[in-house]
Order: sequence, then C-alpha cells, then structure tokens
Amino acid sequence: MAEKIKVIITNDQKEVKIPKGVRMLIRRCCTAVLTIENFEGNAEVSVRLVDNEEIRNLNKKYRNVDRETDVLSFPLGVDGTYDINRDTGDQMLGDIVISMPKALEQAEKYGHSIQREIGYLAVHSMLHLLGYDHEQGGIELLRMREREEQVLTKIGLKRDGSYYMDGI
Repeated sequence: MAEKIKVIITNDQKEVKIPKGVRMLIRRCCTAVLTIENFEGNAEVSVRLVDNEEIRNLNKKYRNVDRETDVLSFPLGVDGTYDINRDTGDQMLGDIVISMPKALEQAEKYGHSIQREIGYLAVHSMLHLLGYDHEQGGIELLRMREREEQVLTKIGLKRDGSYYMDGI
C-alpha cells in the first residue's frame, strides 16, 4: 500500500472560484486510487487547475486535438516503473490538468455538484497515470469505469444512474 502521496495542486486560472474543500477532495481521490490499486511506496502527483484556453493549447500541443477537454493526464511511468524524485525518493506518477470551466459546465450538464465532477476527473486521470486506458473501448473501458466507480463510492461520491460515456 502507498505509504504517502504528495499531491501538488496549482490553480492557474481565475475564471472559476475553487470551492472550499476541493483541494482536500483531490488529495482524497488520489490517495483512494492508490489504495484500491495496492500501489507500493511513496508517490507524487501534480494537479493543475486551468481555464479552457490553456487546456485547449495543451490538448493541441500534446494530442494534436484542437479543442478544449475536461482533463488531461501526463503519465511519467511505463509499465509500473516511475521516475524518482531525487530529493524525496518519491515515485513521480505524472501530471493531471483539469479545466475548471469545463468541470463546472459538465457538473451542470449531468446534474451533480462541481465537487462530484472534479472528484471524478481526478480519479479518472489518476487511473490513466497508473496505466489504465479507455481509448480503444471494450473491456479496458469497462474495467476503467468499474474502477472509477469503486473509488468514488469509497470516498462517498457514488454516481447516480448509469454510465454516461458521450464523447469519451
């Protein structure tokens, strides 16, 4: 089990006010994923909260997709092997970038709180950092969705209703 996880959260946008408790929620989500995945050792992850313009720029630069998206994951590991922070010895899992305006828009669209949406995006992205991939659909997509719900239920953010996978 992960001994400790350092979650570095940076708010690089001014468009959406960060609700009270969201930083703690993101940390809880990251920790819950590592616990459920039986992750060994200490870990470090960076989370940036950005606006639509910034996430669109990153999406275009790194994925060649010229549109905003809700979250991007930049894993530093390959097959369970991660870069090590030379100062701390922590395994560096990678970077998560969340568009706050997109998170707010999706929370309204799906009829749940911004906290639920940010929690989902953090869990989803953490699973990507650990090697989960839903891009091809099929069993991998279902495995990832099942794991997301397991984590969200564990931290009290259980989804109401069925899977909604539009545009995934």
